[in-house]
Amino acid sequence: MPAFAGMTLGFIMPTNRLWPLFGLALIAFHIGLIFSGLVPNLVSRPLHMAFALPWVLVYGRSGVSLVTGCVIAALGIGACVWIALNRDMLGDQYGFLESNFQIAVAVTLLVAVLEAARRAIGWPLPTVAALALAYGLLGQHIPGEFGHSGTPLASFLGTLTIAEGGIWGSLTGVSVGVVAIFVIFGAVLNAGEAGQGFFNVAAAAAGRLTGGAAKVSVISSALFGSISGSASANVASTGAITLPAMTRLGYPKRLAAAVEAVASSGGQIMPPLMGAGAFVMVELTGVPYTQIMAAALLPAILYFFAVWIGINAYARHHDLRGIDENDAPAMRDVLITSAFFLIPFGVLMWGMFVAKVTPQYAACQAILAGAVMLLIDGRLTFDAKRTYLRFESACLNAGRQVAMIAAIILCASIIIGVLSITGLGVKITSLILSGSGGLLWPSLFLTALACLVLGMEVPTTAAYVICVSVAGPALQKLGLEPLQAHLFVFWFALLSTITPPVCGAVFIAAGMIGENWLRVALSAMALGVGLYIIPLGMIANPDLIRLGSDPAGAVFAMARVGAGLAAISYGVIGARGVFARVGLIGLGLGVIFALPMVH
Repeated sequence: MPAFAGMTLGFIMPTNRLWPLFGLALIAFHIGLIFSGLVPNLVSRPLHMAFALPWVLVYGRSGVSLVTGCVIAALGIGACVWIALNRDMLGDQYGFLESNFQIAVAVTLLVAVLEAARRAIGWPLPTVAALALAYGLLGQHIPGEFGHSGTPLASFLGTLTIAEGGIWGSLTGVSVGVVAIFVIFGAVLNAGEAGQGFFNVAAAAAGRLTGGAAKVSVISSALFGSISGSASANVASTGAITLPAMTRLGYPKRLAAAVEAVASSGGQIMPPLMGAGAFVMVELTGVPYTQIMAAALLPAILYFFAVWIGINAYARHHDLRGIDENDAPAMRDVLITSAFFLIPFGVLMWGMFVAKVTPQYAACQAILAGAVMLLIDGRLTFDAKRTYLRFESACLNAGRQVAMIAAIILCASIIIGVLSITGLGVKITSLILSGSGGLLWPSLFLTALACLVLGMEVPTTAAYVICVSVAGPALQKLGLEPLQAHLFVFWFALLSTITPPVCGAVFIAAGMIGENWLRVALSAMALGVGLYIIPLGMIANPDLIRLGSDPAGAVFAMARVGAGLAAISYGVIGARGVFARVGLIGLGLGVIFALPMVH
């Protein structure tokens, strides 16, 4: 490496030994925001970006990538700090840049956001954001209804970078105030014995059943996914345990990988974290977080129920044995290791539902409980070096994960800002309404297709935000409740985790087990049929998401959709013969969509 690169790194970023301290500073900053009261948005949000930039631009880099990352990070951090220091002056400008220096700051911020997103998740999302910026700057030259009247450069860039819109908008506020706290909570739990606790509970509950190893994967992935919120992280972590267990018992490789991919994808729809989607939904819908958790719970349970039925159906054709008795965890280990996630989860639930504090405040309390649990292991012993390594892991993982989500949300905020400034979102909504003839179900299928295509290229949360921004208003105009529309879009944004040609969870699981990814994908689509049916079932059975307001109606709707799903899943996987298969699938669809709504 050239000498100046090492000097640049030394001035801008800590050495590898100091990254955990930088992660600790990030954690302290975000927890401090929760306990310190109201901090101005133009202070907290730019500093959030300043903390995130080094993790995505510098951490783990080498060579030219390290040098350019250091330069962009230094400029981006400087611009963020300047915004925070001058928030009072900028507030009086009402989103209008007043000098060439301010224009340079705005351009620096936008370039830093685009490059951070590119390094965090690849080209597709920043490419869409760059095209949105080009549309905002040049759209007045586009003829017809999809052009716009034009916006002065100082006003356009200023609205995106110095006002509480654009990259400092409400979505970034969610990333700062809520998502970061729950990601830190997940990182603290994952640094200790919680993951082993999930597996032990799942093994004790289902390990000896028919298809027990697969069902352990389902339960452990649901539990782990509820705190990780990432299908890929879920596959990589729980799959490291469940995939070898299934192959040892003679499960077909394509089936083992499919089970893990499908179960891990479900983690993104399982409360409380839901891949950060729940917290974004709070901001976009105005619905309280606890109500969103209640609405999302029964559909998530139905998803895993359909996977369970599919495993039983596969057991008709394959010898899917349970876990050997010698491999099953002892009851003492189950009880002790389960405490490593039950205690922090208990603190979280107590805070939200008993003490009635905000979700982020309850999560801070749960983080402290989880941090205490890092001091001991499953044998209830303390080891100073192990504890240090656990805290180091928590700090590193929290830094990386908070920064990745921040990069995604900041980049998506550019797109949302341009849609708002130019009115393009309203025009796309009108296009959906006219293309569907003003009918609800054609609009739903058009939206589902858009979610699938967009989800192939960007993470679930970003796909959800972009799709719901343009399609959500159209669906609500056609009669859907806001939460119905948002949950529908969020679920379909997940399709690409198991649906070819781009299916991230399948790729990872197939690679870990050494199987052809397309064979795995076909099995995953059969096992994960609930992912395609349940969002539509929410529309046909709106009581399914009303657990908080109408528990009896919600349970009835769950039973109805569950019965239909069982028939469909068994028809797709277990039935032999065309007539039996078509009959079961038709019966299941009829139960979900055709029966009169009576309860």
